[in-house]
Amino acid sequence: MQPPTGMSSIFRWTKSWIEPQTATFFLSSQNMKKLLIIILAAVIFTAASDKTPQQQYIEKYALTAVREMYRSGVPASITLAQGLLESRYGESRLAAEGNNHFGIKCHRDWTGKTIYADDDEKNECFRAYGSADQSFRDHSDFLRYKDRYKFLFEYDITDYKSWALGLKKAGYATDPTYGQKLIGIIENYKLYEYDTMKNEEAVEEYVEEQSKSDAKKDSKTDAKVDDKKKSEVKADTKPEVKERTKTRKESDRVASAKIKDKESAKERRAREKAEKEAQSKKSTSRTKTRSPRNQSETPSSIEDIPSSPLSIEESVQIDKSGMEKFQFNLSRPTYMRNGVAFVYAIEGETYESIAKDYHLFLKEILGFNDVKAARPLNPGEMVFIQAKKKQAPKGLEKYIVSEDGEMLWDICQRFAVKQQAIEKLNDFTSGRELYEGDTILLR
Repeated sequence: MQPPTGMSSIFRWTKSWIEPQTATFFLSSQNMKKLLIIILAAVIFTAASDKTPQQQYIEKYALTAVREMYRSGVPASITLAQGLLESRYGESRLAAEGNNHFGIKCHRDWTGKTIYADDDEKNECFRAYGSADQSFRDHSDFLRYKDRYKFLFEYDITDYKSWALGLKKAGYATDPTYGQKLIGIIENYKLYEYDTMKNEEAVEEYVEEQSKSDAKKDSKTDAKVDDKKKSEVKADTKPEVKERTKTRKESDRVASAKIKDKESAKERRAREKAEKEAQSKKSTSRTKTRSPRNQSETPSSIEDIPSSPLSIEESVQIDKSGMEKFQFNLSRPTYMRNGVAFVYAIEGETYESIAKDYHLFLKEILGFNDVKAARPLNPGEMVFIQAKKKQAPKGLEKYIVSEDGEMLWDICQRFAVKQQAIEKLNDFTSGRELYEGDTILLR
């Protein structure tokens, strides 16, 4: 007989099960124990089934979304809402069979596993991941490193409405109500609460869950090992065997102590939080603020959410003291990107004329700009007057190609990185053709 669901159904079922056996049942304590176990299992099953698939999805992936927020800058609420909507709370075929929670397609440079499904066209290629975490990470990178979504990172991390409507504006989905759907999901399940969750809390809870999971696995393994130890002791009672057994027991005791220590993470976190609050009251000088777009204070022990990619990429004009330091020409504005000085070409200028103004050899300035031979300059074109870096700044780890035909040289000039270094980093051959969706590693 299968246990029912629902508390009222449980009691009706229990009564119907007991009545035919009233004469003999209570004479057996063993039967009473069986009944209690069945009732307890049914209650636990019912309590678990009270959670909707959406709630179970949120509980399962909330910490992943928070960790991604601190790594990439995508609000955890947006990540969870998109995951719920795009994957049908993890029950879509792409999510269930390919761990693809956001419907990201293969593109030409994808070398991992694939899964095929109908979308805009029939039997399209989608990425298949080894784990859901990989899918969440790919989704964050897709938003952060693709130009059309970069403006979203200018919004505050808690401004989920602007993010949701901005995703629709940027063309993430064709559904005209996509943004409103995301907002509805976030507000219905209070996902905005995860946007203010501290990174260390997410990491510690994740470690604690992993520790408990590992402890369960270890306990099963230990049971098998104990049986093996017993047989070894019975088979060989030599002094060295007894000493080895004693050493193993001591190791098990130490391991058990470590597990108990891990399982007290919540208590430790509560104590540390109380200590931080007390310290904060004594001295506010030990706290720091987020970047200008995130003005809320955060303890210095917590990693800041990264700045927007557009702000990192932005050029800065060098002041007069900087120009004097590098012996630059003071008669025109000079700028810096990725720590490398450059000027914007004006009409009629050449590499030769700019090199002369900055006391450079022609060969030097051509090398700085990854150009083999002098050519006409376009007005507004960036011309570096220092050697470019081998990698982009932190926060600009990748670039996702926006359209077919983009040139690697243009990308390297934009991020002030040496083309040869980027070709080596990506294992590209010279003259490699780029297509929309290709991922270029910049550091």
